[in-house]
Amino acid sequence: VSLMFEYAFMQNAAVVAVLISLVCPLIGIFLVLRRYSMIGDALSHASLAGVAVGLALHANPIMSAFVITSCFGLLIEGLRRRFSRYSELILVIILTFSVGIAITIISSGAVRANVEGFLFGSILTVTNEDVISVVILSVVTFLTVWLLFPQLVMLTFDEDAAKIAGVKTRLINYVVAATVSVSIRIVGILVISSLIALPVATALQLQQGFKKTLLWAVVFSLFDVIVGLGLSYEVGTAPGGLTAVISGLVLLAVMVWRQGRMIAKKRDEGGRG
Repeated sequence: VSLMFEYAFMQNAAVVAVLISLVCPLIGIFLVLRRYSMIGDALSHASLAGVAVGLALHANPIMSAFVITSCFGLLIEGLRRRFSRYSELILVIILTFSVGIAITIISSGAVRANVEGFLFGSILTVTNEDVISVVILSVVTFLTVWLLFPQLVMLTFDEDAAKIAGVKTRLINYVVAATVSVSIRIVGILVISSLIALPVATALQLQQGFKKTLLWAVVFSLFDVIVGLGLSYEVGTAPGGLTAVISGLVLLAVMVWRQGRMIAKKRDEGGRG
């Protein structure tokens, strides 16, 4: 392990990985409890358009992904008012439109860089500039959630009351945009939504209160990302895929553990009866 972190690219990757593991469940818990976890998937695909625009303009792809993804977040809010009864249709519209933009730009030859690292995640291409961008967006996300925590909780459990109270319902989309942009370098666009949703789903199996569930989600996320990063270095694969697989296996293990406890509890109650 110590040998692995002697390399500068692994140090950069580790910093980004830790920040990702903190940021994703922090916003993921609000999305999952609102049953909007697929918005993370839609906006992650929208970030591909942002990456393509940034690479075509020779700008920082992470920052361009944040800007474009934020715009698509606003578009989602607008479409929700138009298609209030067809929420799944909104995601199809966003996915189709954003992927269409990305494919058009990439296939036109305007992008000279390799986009594969953004799709699947990469530990070899994380630059110092990427680390700075991720740190900035992570700090913005942490501060936003910390300062507006009561409003976000109200928005999660009672959106109508939040609107009456003047809470900006589009706020959560900005935070999701920042989270997605932070994650694309290491996790990859195709599996960001798994890191947003699966650690939270795992933590929910423990049936704790809101804050404890958030804490456990961070613990599971940190485990998934660090183990995925370490294994990807050893095996020589993209970290995003392994992280998604580990997240799924951890969720399955916790579900089996919980089921075993329930069976044991019933046996104890039956024996006492």
